[in-house]
Amino acid sequence: MELYPRKQTRTVNIGSLRIGGKAPIAIQSMNNTRTQDVAASLEQLQQLYAAGCQIGRLAVPDQEAAQALAEIVKKSPMPLVADIHFDYRLALAAVKAGVSALRINPGNIGGADRVRQVAEAAKAAGIPIRIGVNGGSLDKRILARYGGITAEGLCESALEQAALLESFGFSAIKISLKCTELPVMLAAYRRMSELSDYPLHIGVTEAGTLERGSLKNAIGIGALLSEGIGDTLRVSLTADPVEEVRVAKEILQMLGLEQSGWEFVSCPTCGRTCIDLIGLAQRVEKELSVITPKRRRKVAVMGCAVNGPGEASDADLGLAGGADGGLIFRYGQKIGFFPEAELLPEFLRLARALAEEE
Repeated sequence: MELYPRKQTRTVNIGSLRIGGKAPIAIQSMNNTRTQDVAASLEQLQQLYAAGCQIGRLAVPDQEAAQALAEIVKKSPMPLVADIHFDYRLALAAVKAGVSALRINPGNIGGADRVRQVAEAAKAAGIPIRIGVNGGSLDKRILARYGGITAEGLCESALEQAALLESFGFSAIKISLKCTELPVMLAAYRRMSELSDYPLHIGVTEAGTLERGSLKNAIGIGALLSEGIGDTLRVSLTADPVEEVRVAKEILQMLGLEQSGWEFVSCPTCGRTCIDLIGLAQRVEKELSVITPKRRRKVAVMGCAVNGPGEASDADLGLAGGADGGLIFRYGQKIGFFPEAELLPEFLRLARALAEEE
């Protein structure tokens, strides 16, 4: 049984990844390297892939960047999306370079004839196009009609562009409706999920720096996923793109939609806490962040006898703090009591062994 029954969407393929329908939700991020710098771009793509990214996106601001794509595509560890603005010829060059998908904004690569040329090239190559509507670049005509950035306006912009692509016989379409205002963003995606069956790429644009941006993305993306909306996602942050992937995986894990990685449980501190719970929990999270378990694992770091033993024994591996040390549980079975100096080393040793189990 699905945790959050998915809205039924049509499917498209981005490289070997199937997007939409009942396919797993795919994580995307975007390079902040200059695409013209092939070595730097490939290095960052490898870092993103190692962190769990499944789709990479590269800016293509000029022909030099478009020409660099061919070599990057050949060596990339994952399928790539070319991000195109203003010049339809860059989209044509990106298709020729072998990208797995295009991303365009409605109206900013020119009139119908230019869109037709891009659609025909993408169709011949068998790649999809993401219509990426952004609140900050919404057409003035639509802004005037709705009196500003609204969910209705974002949807209208996307559906107008989709209808134009469909008129050229192109239907491998994915849509995103990004806005920095959460209520507008949420309303737009909910509305689009009712109006069409296009697969949806979800996210919050201009979300901010690592801490605040992570919270904003978790609220927006998490709300949509819990309603069954979303086929791919990007956590947009003013930070290292690897952090985007890390936060995206955390969101999926916390919703039970990611089948790998660690699930961390720890309690708030109170007057009953007899050990350095904050330091202990931070060390466990830090040490295990560089280890990927072979399947999803739950670890609990608890501070006292009120809820500690129950939560710790419910986890794959847990500890419950007490005076001068704590109990360690593994699969609900008590391993033993360890003095505080020995508690963390023993817990981490067991966690590393747990990560290797199938």
